[in-house]
Parts: sequence; structure tokens; C-alpha cells
Amino acid sequence: MSIDQKLKDLGITLPEPAAPVASYRPAVEANGMLYVSGQLPFIDGEIVTGKLGADVSLERGVEAARACGIMLIAQIKAALGGDLDRVGQIVKLGGFVASVSDFTDQPKVVNGASDLMEQVFGEAGRHARSAVATPVLPLDAAVEVDAIVALKA
Repeated sequence: MSIDQKLKDLGITLPEPAAPVASYRPAVEANGMLYVSGQLPFIDGEIVTGKLGADVSLERGVEAARACGIMLIAQIKAALGGDLDRVGQIVKLGGFVASVSDFTDQPKVVNGASDLMEQVFGEAGRHARSAVATPVLPLDAAVEVDAIVALKA
């Protein structure tokens, strides 16, 4: 089954890839790898903002991380000329969670993106990962996730 069909079966419609907010490229392909810049959580056209442990619940944080994952897939698709079937392996996700100092559930938050990758790409979606706390993210986003992807030859 193609990845596009899998997305359709999951009821996921990819958004337009977000434009960079500073001086960088959304994705760079080099030596069979695709490096995807950090993506912010857009839900219903708005960025999920705030801090986990203060004004953003764990459940909303998981939704935000999933939204980051959806935007990552949109960026991957754009970088690969529309062909998501070129994805060989999601190698690593980097998850950044804006949170207060006593919030320690960053791994649970980033599961929103991790679980999505496995749902969409199957075994090729299982990856290494980091999930770290940060005091603030660009545009006051609650979560940001980046990716390293191995491509099929």
C-alpha cells in the first residue's frame, strides 16, 4: 500500500508545508538522507502555544506533537517531489517541549509524533528519538519536532 493511501485510510490530509520563519531551508537532501527542519504544531491553522505544565495540558501537548509530525510528513513529501514512497526509514525525531521546570512528561508529549510515524510508515516509522524540555520555542510554540529520514536508493 502506498503511503498516500495509508494517509487517506488514516483520515490524514496533509497541509501545505509551512514556510520557514527565518534563514534556513525546510529540508535538505544529502547522501541518501533527508534532514527536515523543526516543525511547529499547526491545528486548525493556528499554532498551539504555551507551556506544558502551565497552560497546556498533557493531552493537548500530545496533539501538538502529532500536528508537528503531520507537518513533517508534508515537508518530506514536498522535498521528495510528492513521492512519500521514497522514505526508507524515519531514522530519528528530535522533540522539543516548551515546559515549566517541574514538568517531566516530555517523552509522553513527543509520543504524539512518534506514534504517528509508526502508523503512517509502519516498521520504517520506528525511530531513535530525543525528547527534551526547553523554556521557550519560536513563536511561543508548545512543541517543535525535527526529523532525519533515510531514503530508498
